[in-house]
Amino acid sequence: MKNDSAFVLRGDVCYSEGLDTLRCVQDGYLVCDGERSQGVFETLPERFENLPMFDYGGKLIIPGLVDLHTHAPQFAFRGLGMDRELLDWLNAYAFPEEAKYKDAEYARKAYGIVAREIAKGPNTRACLFATVHVPATLMLMDILEESGLVCMVGKVNMDRNCPDYLRENSAAQSAADTRRWIESTAARRYKNITPIITPRFLPTCSDELMNELSSLQKEFNLPVQSHVSENRAEIGWVRELYPTSESYGHAYAERGMFGGGVPTVMAHCVWPGDGEMELMRRNKVYAVHCPQSNTNLASGIAPIRRFLDNGVPVGLGSDVAGGCHSSVFRVMSDAIQASKIRYALVDESEKPLTVKEAFFLGTLGGGSFFGKVGSFAPEYEFDAVIIDDNAIATTLPLTIEERLERVIYLSDDRHICGKYARGRELGSWGVES
Repeated sequence: MKNDSAFVLRGDVCYSEGLDTLRCVQDGYLVCDGERSQGVFETLPERFENLPMFDYGGKLIIPGLVDLHTHAPQFAFRGLGMDRELLDWLNAYAFPEEAKYKDAEYARKAYGIVAREIAKGPNTRACLFATVHVPATLMLMDILEESGLVCMVGKVNMDRNCPDYLRENSAAQSAADTRRWIESTAARRYKNITPIITPRFLPTCSDELMNELSSLQKEFNLPVQSHVSENRAEIGWVRELYPTSESYGHAYAERGMFGGGVPTVMAHCVWPGDGEMELMRRNKVYAVHCPQSNTNLASGIAPIRRFLDNGVPVGLGSDVAGGCHSSVFRVMSDAIQASKIRYALVDESEKPLTVKEAFFLGTLGGGSFFGKVGSFAPEYEFDAVIIDDNAIATTLPLTIEERLERVIYLSDDRHICGKYARGRELGSWGVES
């Protein structure tokens, strides 16, 4: 053991062992050795007795939450434009805001807000879109690295079908800027922040650009993030652009950017056909469920039960600013509620998500995109959040599982009293004001 970086947390520990299985240990002992968990114990084994112990008796200890889809430059206008649908909303709010990140000072201030917002909440991991601007994207990565959060960050690519003020001059220039960005991230030697290839979505990326990005993905062995089948108008647009493709997902796959050896997360997945869903299963593409955004922008209700039943990996996304809240607790509760509406109004064969399932999706389910993440089982990376749910008043005697349910529906940042990512206590998170 590396005793200089090992410690024990004591408290009421709760984590997923599977989609519908929780392990709850009251007054349990969670052991960290370096960056990894050594497991949860009802009685502390003798070999760990001399380690420093931090006593959180009576408080919940859960894995850090994982947000597989959010837009860092959109935090500034959360809660605005919710009367619009996706494509109109992009043109009225998202694109004008993202253009501001050409200004380094604006980007520094705005991205400081992003890092503080995520760091004070229960999320320890996130996949983030930045903008087309290389300097601002590197600035975001620098700020997130300082925060101690573990993130994948993407420089966005767009060379068509977007405003002139945000459109990259050519596929060649976009690819060259992306290469420069990737090489700059390597030179910075980040510990917790890694690049992810990020075509915004197919309508804004020419075939030439997609081919260039596919080549860069292979050369640098990077993951990919984008959007698929979010909104019916968007899907119709893709059908016009790619009339010979079987589906939106197949159009990505034909350009080498849809799993099949390329680690891939695709946000939304609201309107998949059977063929697209099967392609996602076969290629191990993660479907990222963003229920609040899908409601706010009138996109629909993703068939998450069908994805799960068909063996498609699923995680959760806040999708700020389509979604208004960054906490994955809020995403969990929204996912449960959306599944109940789908069950009642769309398809009674798709049973609603349970609390256990939503918690799995926001921890171990989404965490698996990062590797061995989202559990306290031995050798999983040590991400943990300590929650003082005693502050959520009740006269009832509650089990740990019941307390977790209340936290998912009722908790906010004020209840977090400790947070770790890769074994490092985040404390005040070191983000500049």
